[in-house]
Amino acid sequence: MIRNLDTSLMRTFVTVADKASMTAAANALHLTQGAVSQQVKRLEETLGCELFERDRRGLRLTHSGERLFDKARRLLSLNDEIWTEMVGSAVAGQVRLGVPYDLVGTLLAPVLKAYAEAYPQVEISLVCASSPELAAALAAGTIDLAVIEERVGPTSGECLAIERLVWVGARGGVARAKRPLPVSIVADTCAFRPVVLAALKEHGLEWRSVFENGNIDATTATVRSDLAVTTWLASTVPADLDILPFDTGLPPLPNFAINLHLPRHGVSTAAQEFARHIRDGLARRLQAA
Repeated sequence: MIRNLDTSLMRTFVTVADKASMTAAANALHLTQGAVSQQVKRLEETLGCELFERDRRGLRLTHSGERLFDKARRLLSLNDEIWTEMVGSAVAGQVRLGVPYDLVGTLLAPVLKAYAEAYPQVEISLVCASSPELAAALAAGTIDLAVIEERVGPTSGECLAIERLVWVGARGGVARAKRPLPVSIVADTCAFRPVVLAALKEHGLEWRSVFENGNIDATTATVRSDLAVTTWLASTVPADLDILPFDTGLPPLPNFAINLHLPRHGVSTAAQEFARHIRDGLARRLQAA
């Protein structure tokens, strides 16, 4: 008797294994935790073995789960490749992607190029703004999906990566030692701004604003010229600038999540495929790091 493996169950299994959490997988898949649990149970019943066990750190794969994991990833990769080749030409229309200023030219540049090459019939509109502004635009329906930087914690989106928020200054510069501390932030609506200012206040450090006008290039210029320091995600810091160490006297900063957000209803095929490209592109980057 021929048995078929449901790719949706396999995708759920891989997501749970990647996240090591039913709750995190549910957020990533836009399902309830109960639905994810039921899908894993169905797959276990189909295969006749347990795939996960729970320990103090959360879920981990059993021996059977480990055997399945790599094969499941290859199966899903082949499934997605076939889908792209056979259906890709049917994906058309317009997709409006919202991206924070600091991510568009760094983490997401290869993803944008790959998507444009895979779906030349799709018109891409790129909206660059701060993360709070992008969240509002998605809620208003003026963009179709968004990559948003948020404090690590509960989110309505899918967590793609967790990054260190770091202090950045000119190589060998002196701005880091000045008081009040000269700070350059891309925009007054920047998601990092409240966290940074709260950290400075908590540590009793006076500061002054050098630039807050929505231009990443101008912010970079002020830091490169040693007029100010700034804060960025560690992976987005230009190679010619310094990530400032803890002994500079600047307060520690919390980690931030890079989350993918889509509307709950009415997501177009073009937007769904864009989300897949973003998800896979960042996953490959993390694997290569």
